[in-house]
Amino acid sequence: MLEIKQMAAGYGNITALKGIDLFIPQGSIVSLIGANGAGKTTTMKTIMGLIKPNSGQVTFEGKDITGLAPYKIVSQGISLVPEGRSILAGMTVLENLEMGAYQRNDSNIQVDIHKIFKRFPILEERKQQFGGTLSGGQQQMLAMGRALMARPKLLLLDEPSMGLAPLVVADIFKVIQEINGEGTTVLLVEQNVRQALKVAHYAYVMETGRIVLEGKAADLVHDPKIMDAYLGGSRAG
Repeated sequence: MLEIKQMAAGYGNITALKGIDLFIPQGSIVSLIGANGAGKTTTMKTIMGLIKPNSGQVTFEGKDITGLAPYKIVSQGISLVPEGRSILAGMTVLENLEMGAYQRNDSNIQVDIHKIFKRFPILEERKQQFGGTLSGGQQQMLAMGRALMARPKLLLLDEPSMGLAPLVVADIFKVIQEINGEGTTVLLVEQNVRQALKVAHYAYVMETGRIVLEGKAADLVHDPKIMDAYLGGSRAG
């Protein structure tokens, strides 16, 4: 579905991505894991056109989308839930969801808002509440709901569990699996490596702008390198 070939990108004179290759099959959950500063968020931003790559290519459903403007990439069928959520704090929950559908002109927007409320009932209860007054978990639900309002074929999730309580994290990962089960492909950037590998079909490991390891998630969770670096050695079990 989405393929990255030899992509290099960065910020000014800093090269954050050093020629990475990555493939996301349709219908899968692919996790991208690694330490802070490894280049995970840069990868997401480059896919979305928020950063222009220095070299390499991004193709989506066989079409070259390298360096397209973000709104054009959204129109192709890719949505991003950014790190930190970036909800519109001064707008209501309902207005945030409506903004997620800003490029749509079909008659099913209200139907999809109802689906989001069914998936996240707390958002319906607070639909007239300003986004900035929600809890962290509620904001994450809103950010995910807003992204889904664009009806993406591919959903990019950047650190969805960041700063959330364990019970909320469990709910978020359950929803990720449900979304995937309904047909949406997912690229997941996540520092909660255990959870990321638990829900993913395939995973890539990044270090300092390079892919250093990849494989089936079920295999990587038992890989000694992964266990030592991210899962506390033998406790990975």
